[in-house]
Amino acid sequence: MLPTATITLSFPQAGIALLTFNDPSKGANILSRSVMDELAAHLDEIDGCEDIYGVVITSGKPGIFIAGADIREFVASVGASKEEIAAMSQRGQQIFARLSSSRYMSVAAIDGVCVGGGAELAVWCDCRILSTGPKTELGFPEVKLGIFPGWGGTVRLPRIVGLSNAVEMITGGGSISAAEAAKMGLADDFTSPDDLVAAAIRMIEQDQESKSYLQDREVRSAAIELSETEMGFLGATASAYIQGQTKGQYPAPMAALEALLGGAMVDAESALAMEAEGLAGLFGTPVNAALMNVFFLTDRNKKDEGVDQDDVEKTKIDSVSVIGAGIMGAGIAAASIRRGILTTLSDANAEALRRGVAGVLDEAAYDRDAGKKTISKAVEGAALLNASTSDSEVAASKLVIEAIVENLEVKRKIYARLEPQLADDAILASNTSTLPITQLAANLAKPERFVGIHFFNPVRKMKLVEVIRGEQTSDATVASAVAFAKRLGKFPIVVNDGPGFLVNRLLFPYMNEALALLQEGVSMERVDKCAKKFGMPLGPITLYDMVGIDTAFYAGRTMYDAFPDRTLASPILPALVKAGRLGQKSGIGFYSYENRKRKAQPDPGVAKYIDPYIKGMPRDETDAQVIDRLFLPMLLEATRAMEANIVRDVRDIDLGLIFGLGFPPFKGGLMFWADTIGAKQLVERLKPWEDFGTRYKPTELLLEMAKTGKKFYDL
Repeated sequence: MLPTATITLSFPQAGIALLTFNDPSKGANILSRSVMDELAAHLDEIDGCEDIYGVVITSGKPGIFIAGADIREFVASVGASKEEIAAMSQRGQQIFARLSSSRYMSVAAIDGVCVGGGAELAVWCDCRILSTGPKTELGFPEVKLGIFPGWGGTVRLPRIVGLSNAVEMITGGGSISAAEAAKMGLADDFTSPDDLVAAAIRMIEQDQESKSYLQDREVRSAAIELSETEMGFLGATASAYIQGQTKGQYPAPMAALEALLGGAMVDAESALAMEAEGLAGLFGTPVNAALMNVFFLTDRNKKDEGVDQDDVEKTKIDSVSVIGAGIMGAGIAAASIRRGILTTLSDANAEALRRGVAGVLDEAAYDRDAGKKTISKAVEGAALLNASTSDSEVAASKLVIEAIVENLEVKRKIYARLEPQLADDAILASNTSTLPITQLAANLAKPERFVGIHFFNPVRKMKLVEVIRGEQTSDATVASAVAFAKRLGKFPIVVNDGPGFLVNRLLFPYMNEALALLQEGVSMERVDKCAKKFGMPLGPITLYDMVGIDTAFYAGRTMYDAFPDRTLASPILPALVKAGRLGQKSGIGFYSYENRKRKAQPDPGVAKYIDPYIKGMPRDETDAQVIDRLFLPMLLEATRAMEANIVRDVRDIDLGLIFGLGFPPFKGGLMFWADTIGAKQLVERLKPWEDFGTRYKPTELLLEMAKTGKKFYDL
């Protein structure tokens, strides 16, 4: 008898073996080393049964087939040699290969999520039958961890769906639906979840006479038939696309392409050896370590309820009201109805409300499965949306989110009207990005039921939500807000009240230092280039234009009032605002957008708003030093936020900056990046600018870490 019960072997009828994955200790099935050993042992037992002519592999967990390999075991193996990593790859290949080389026909019966190692197991089977359940998807997301499939995925997939399709799936790392899998040839059939195993058995029975799966095995063990011209064209176009997407900062997609192209030209056995060797070259690299950290950040967030107590009674939020039908309010409303939440949208301006409703329904009309907007989705969304100017209708919801202009007194007046009409367990929230939550709650009868829920623009794309705890906000309110954000598919981080909360507080030094560099004579283009070289999606000067120079200026004043000792009061922004150069929204800012594509173009005219404020001669700094100028002040501010207990855990800083600011995932997060450098080295790197005063002065926390050798992730 096997020591674990992760996989159950049963015999539903004569000649058929059924392997059911169902890990009792986890919510998902994971292919750990012990599970792989268990699979091998079961296959040994099946091989000893001479009457078995078919094997079906399925899951006992509805909505989840196999979620991939055990990433924690990956982390434990980071220091292993290339030979050891290649051997790990080969072991997985050899176990899975038994599914397409034994005397029996194998079928993967898949309901739900089938990704990573689970998808590799599936493609080693002779056939795949997928359920029509809403959660069913197949994918190879390994490139998102800085590696590529290493258990035969780069070899088997192109021999089933064609090289071009395999290149797209593996180098992109995305998942496809059951319908897409069937169209591609990855699924041989699909059926309802309750008929899945029976349908797989019927498939085996029907193939017993023709034994067409044996012919498929021959084809899939050989090289792929593709002319040199076709191979060259695919390689060139895919390479150019990958380079454009990754900017050379993520090596895994290009390495995966090389493995796919190289493996296509040889037999499967040789291709498997190439796959194992290629994987070993990626495993344990800095990018692989950083991307695995991002995985753990998101995994931790999914399990974090936002408070330390386990027994907090949360408000069940089945209805939400959003006050303010502008870009943010409409975005929050659309996100809510897309998740099936009854939503009321309100605005004092009738025309603004009309536009907001139209925008919400337009966004809600998008059907992900169809890949386009559909009438049925729009109708579905409309049934959940109520447009109203009635306070009583707004106050009837379990959660009321105010998303109006950043004016303290106007917001307080709205709260004063609505709070008396709210149910005892209802929550009042603000989407403010700058105003202190404690001040907003000052006149409320129940400040413990008030919380900040700060979404980022555009709501549809930005995964981060800051849940801001005021001085009197209760744990129950925080936990309820966190649960609501997660229902919308977001990553909520809980932060304590303070200027800029977390993300904007850390963004400000980065943006402020960009202005300092301009005043030292560094060109706008070079500042942006250095930020992008570090890995940011766009530079700080372009970001000023995107958020609006007037918006940035007024937000900057808030930060200056809070932290005058480390803020450069630059005259550049007010000069641009006075000239009407507000950025993209006015057609001109630091850059000009007055062209057909409305893309940033250099504008010589901006010099007259910058040059008068350049002081002295430019400092002789390398690009690496300019990068330090941008990111070290951000890091110092993060340590100050930690000292002020703004965050509950250092990992929330990294998650927040990656999903709220676009901090490069291949760096693992700001604090993870800092740990790779070390506190002692960071203190040394600050010294060239110690004459700048407080904004480059190491904090007590950083100095203590430099002395003890501790890392941020150890705190």
